[in-house]
Amino acid sequence: MPSHDVPLTTPHPAGRDDDLRRALEDLRLNRWLSTKALLAATGSYWPLRTSRSQVLGHAAAKTRAIEAWCLEEPDNGDAQMMLGRVLTERALTAHRKGVDRRELMDAVLSARTANKAAAEWWPDDPVPYVNYLALAQTDTDRSKPHSPLHWVDRSDLLPSGPWGVLQWVRQRDPFNREAFHRMLGVLHARGQDGTPFAQWAASIAPQGSPLKVLTLHAYVQSFRRYQEGSGVIAFWSTSEKAHYARQALDEWFEQTHPAPDEPDWRSLLDLNYLAYALTATGEGGAAAVFEAIGSHVTTAPWALVTHKHEWWQDDFLKARRYALGIRSGR
Repeated sequence: MPSHDVPLTTPHPAGRDDDLRRALEDLRLNRWLSTKALLAATGSYWPLRTSRSQVLGHAAAKTRAIEAWCLEEPDNGDAQMMLGRVLTERALTAHRKGVDRRELMDAVLSARTANKAAAEWWPDDPVPYVNYLALAQTDTDRSKPHSPLHWVDRSDLLPSGPWGVLQWVRQRDPFNREAFHRMLGVLHARGQDGTPFAQWAASIAPQGSPLKVLTLHAYVQSFRRYQEGSGVIAFWSTSEKAHYARQALDEWFEQTHPAPDEPDWRSLLDLNYLAYALTATGEGGAAAVFEAIGSHVTTAPWALVTHKHEWWQDDFLKARRYALGIRSGR
């Protein structure tokens, strides 16, 4: 079967991380021992600890597994960190649902308290501070009671935001992927254009960093605003967008090919954003990215940029066939 005809599958939340997949399956049954073992094995490799705990926290927020772990082992720092993850996720869910302000503030306070305890247990761990950044998404209106920590002004052209909180993360993990995405989320939650921030992040990130893809995430949000407003004529047909698509290809994707006997740890979401941007800008080079994606198409960005939601998988298939066809000379 030709590679461009491979049936599509929705990626598992664990992606290609089989150990994380097993822990998630146990969590959904209110079992926490696999999560404990996984986090212990992950140790202080911060990128993996951050990404794994994010996925675990999202799943555990719908269970009582982490609370049970904390009751059973109140002195376990990984349990405290996961409680911070769970309570942060629940606070963000409450914010999205538009609960009344008192209920939201109670949820945010509970999350902050749990993250403070986790940070005290392991001061070098960036995860509690990533959670602080996530909670800043609930502080969207400077004209209402707000935290000054979330509205720090800058002397350059970058927007106001929780820059001090981001710096707390960077002191522990300078180019933490989730932290920069959370910062971008704060700006978008406030209705601001996150593109200048994302471009700045891409400019300071080292070769091989997934932050080289962050600008493409920001562009998709801008594209959505254009769709809702005056139209999308030639949105992607600019040298600036082509530049950042090429930069992500050359300075992230091409620098991070796994060895033949190693799993591909790259974010499937980032791979899909890159594939979309390369085809939308006409920059080229998307074929190898589509091959790295395989059948694992993510809903974003395809469902965010399609003219009709039900077409998004067809849009992915069309882009993939085009990219692979160009490389084969068809």
